[in-house]
Amino acid sequence: MGAYKPLDPRNQLKPSSKTPGCFLSKPVCASLVCGVLSLALLHLLCCSSPGTQQAVLSPLRQYINNTYSFVSSVPGNNGKSCNYSEGRWVWAPGHARRYNATECNVKERQDCIRNGRPDTKYLDWRWQPTGCPLPAFDARTFLSAVRGKHVAFIGDSMARNQAQSLICLLTAVFPYHLVYRDTGEHKHNFWRYAFPSHDVTVSYYWAPFLVRGKGKPEDDGIKENHVHLDVPGDRWAADVDTIDVAVLAAGHWLLNGAVYYNSSQVIGAHNAPPEYSNYTKIGYAWPLHMAYRKAVERLSSGGRPRTVVLATFSPSHFAGRPTDSPTACTKMEPYEEGEEELVWIFKEVRDIVCEEAELAKARVVAGEGGGGGATRIEVLDVTKLAWMRPDGHPSVYMNYHPFEHGVPERMYSDCLHFCLPGPVDTFNEILVQILKRRR
Repeated sequence: MGAYKPLDPRNQLKPSSKTPGCFLSKPVCASLVCGVLSLALLHLLCCSSPGTQQAVLSPLRQYINNTYSFVSSVPGNNGKSCNYSEGRWVWAPGHARRYNATECNVKERQDCIRNGRPDTKYLDWRWQPTGCPLPAFDARTFLSAVRGKHVAFIGDSMARNQAQSLICLLTAVFPYHLVYRDTGEHKHNFWRYAFPSHDVTVSYYWAPFLVRGKGKPEDDGIKENHVHLDVPGDRWAADVDTIDVAVLAAGHWLLNGAVYYNSSQVIGAHNAPPEYSNYTKIGYAWPLHMAYRKAVERLSSGGRPRTVVLATFSPSHFAGRPTDSPTACTKMEPYEEGEEELVWIFKEVRDIVCEEAELAKARVVAGEGGGGGATRIEVLDVTKLAWMRPDGHPSVYMNYHPFEHGVPERMYSDCLHFCLPGPVDTFNEILVQILKRRR
């Protein structure tokens, strides 16, 4: 691949809004079309094989299902908005078996089947929101909803987990090409795919603090993080004028701690090494507020119509066990309602994201930030549905065939990210519904 260059907003093609005309009147055209379609359907039902009928009618049923759920969940359509954050996981054999993760180049540590995970029941559940349907992910519906747009995932490794899920779901159905990918050990930190059929670009930007952060995110050998809360992340900020849809997801790195700056001046620290102990202790909550606020402010500037989606915190399931314990997150089924209460700190981080979204909406209504009201703010609330899936993590199967040579006493487990395919695909099922809504 050639050297990375920021996108040029002037070179982004937009689909034409013009539609071909009809030399007959609209009612006559409509009648002719309905007649032809009726004859074609009658021929299909009477004269074709069952296999052909299934191939043609299955997408039609999916379209009707998607359309119904969309109409029934949007305000003003004889029903309330669907709250996808509340619900339960229901048994649905085969629901999440939609792609081969190896073929779509996911990070190897989340390719659980490749790594030898023997149980696959985690692929047989679907999220059932309370009182409304959630259709299975449909690649055509997603690409149609973002036709001609640049969709950017910005944030930490959970943002990447969701972004890779989306790429797998899309590339399993539609032709694509890889526009750019970082090389070497950083190959998963930035990449961009294009889907020519709908003129859609999907990118992922590694920005675990959302704002400018130096230290461990770049070099794991560095023992502290230095975070500038007044400056958006360098790489995604360079492309901000090309971004139409941004999905933000962060929080885990801010919990870990850092030394925080404003205008190059240290303003405090959280969980920093002893040599920084004389700095003001500011905790994690305020920096998290500021990081989301700065990112949303930057994405609300410039007057470009954008949709900014704030994804809430996706909890881990180490449950107090060390990360190198082979017994971490070994539960084999989802939690049932009330089985395990959400850890208070996870709830607090989730609430911070929701609060920043509400504040951002108020700023947009007030015309602040230079966006002229062009920014649409949405929340992708995944905290509860993610919390209820302790079975969906790679666990020891972040390692390739971990028990091939016996059971080791110590082995790193991943109880944060989700296997691909897996529960994180549901994040994108909900994202589709968010993007389909009109402003």
